[in-house]
Amino acid sequence: MRVVIVTESFPPDVNGVAHCALQTARHLVDRGHSPVVVAPAVPTAAGDEPDDRAPCPVVRIPSLPLPGYPQVRVALPSRRVTTAITEHRADLVHLASPFVLGARGMAAASRLGLPAVAVYQTDLAGYARTYTGAGEAAAWRRIRSVHSAADLTLAPSGAARSDLQEHGIPRVELWPRGVDTVRFRPELRNEALRRELAPNGELIVGYVGRLAPEKQVELLAGTSTLPGVRVVVVGDGPSRAGLEQAMPGAVFLGRRTGDELARIFASLDVFAHTGPFETFCQTVQEAMASGVPVVAPAVGGPLDLVAHGRTGFLVPPCDAAAVRDAVWSLAADPRLRAAYGAAGRATVEGRTWAAVGDRLIGYYTDVLAGRRTAVAA
Repeated sequence: MRVVIVTESFPPDVNGVAHCALQTARHLVDRGHSPVVVAPAVPTAAGDEPDDRAPCPVVRIPSLPLPGYPQVRVALPSRRVTTAITEHRADLVHLASPFVLGARGMAAASRLGLPAVAVYQTDLAGYARTYTGAGEAAAWRRIRSVHSAADLTLAPSGAARSDLQEHGIPRVELWPRGVDTVRFRPELRNEALRRELAPNGELIVGYVGRLAPEKQVELLAGTSTLPGVRVVVVGDGPSRAGLEQAMPGAVFLGRRTGDELARIFASLDVFAHTGPFETFCQTVQEAMASGVPVVAPAVGGPLDLVAHGRTGFLVPPCDAAAVRDAVWSLAADPRLRAAYGAAGRATVEGRTWAAVGDRLIGYYTDVLAGRRTAVAA
C-alpha cells in the first residue's frame, strides 16, 4: 500500500501530532507498506535522537513560525503537496490533525480522486477559545470542511468522537494511540535522579508537555506549595517564564526526550496533567506505562485513560484546589501510589504501537474496499 501522510507537525518537533505521525510511518514500513511524509519545514534542531529520524522520505513544505508561538510552524501555500502525492503514486492519503497543510492535502486528494483518512488529534476549537476568546465557531467550520470531505475520520477517544459527531462530522471511528511500553517502564526509576530533583526527599509530582496557555500548568501553583512536595516541569513553550515566576519552588527541566524522558517519568511519584483540551493525552499513557499514578482533568482523552480510584484520580477541569487535594491524598499514602501505579502499568501493557498500527491499516483497507465497491456499482 502506498500512503502519503500529510501532517501539520513532524520530528524534530516534539508534540503529540509529530510523534503519532512518526509512529504511523514506522509501522507502515515495518509492515511492508510504502509511506511518504509531507510536513512543514522546520529549522534543524541539534541533539535530536537517532530514533527520531524518519523511516521514509519526507517532503518539507516552506513554513513560518506562528506569531507568538514559534514552536508551531505553519506551512505556506505550495504545489509540493500535490506533486508529492502524484509522484508517490499514492493509493491513499493520511491527514494527520489536518487544519492548514492538511486542508491542502484533502483538496489534492479530492482533485486526484484518491481516498483520504483524516485523523482528528487537536482540539482546535478549544485552542481558538483560549487564544482569542472567540473563533470557536470558525474553527469548527474549518474542521467540518476538511473532515466531512474525508472517507473516514479517526477520533483518538470516546469524548473526541462524540464531539465530532455532535458537530456534524460523518463517518467517525475510534483510533486510540499506542505507547512504547519498552521505553517507558517502572524499572527505570532512578534514585540518583530523584535525589537531584528533590534533595530533601520530597514527593516528586511531574508535569510533561508544552508550556502554553491552553495547558493551564499554572493550576499546579498550589500543589507546588504543599509541604514535602516538589513539582518538576518537563517541557518548553511561551508560558515558561510566567510559570517560573508563579512556581518559584518548582524545578523546570526544559525539553527532554527519549530514554532521558523515560527515566524522569519512572522517577516521579505522581504525574499531574492540567490541560482541559486533550483529545487523547499521550503523556498520561507514558506515565501509566512508567508505573506512576495519574491526576488528570475529567474531560476529553483522560476519561478513556484514567480509571478513577484505580489508576489515579480524575478531577474537575480547571480546578487548582482539586488537583492539589488529589496530589495530597496520594502523598499521604505510599501504598495507594504503588497500587495505582501497578494498575496503570497493567492497563497499558497491550496498547503497543504495533497493535494500534495494525488497527489503522485495517481502516485503510476498509476505505479502499469501499472505494472499489463504489466504483464497481
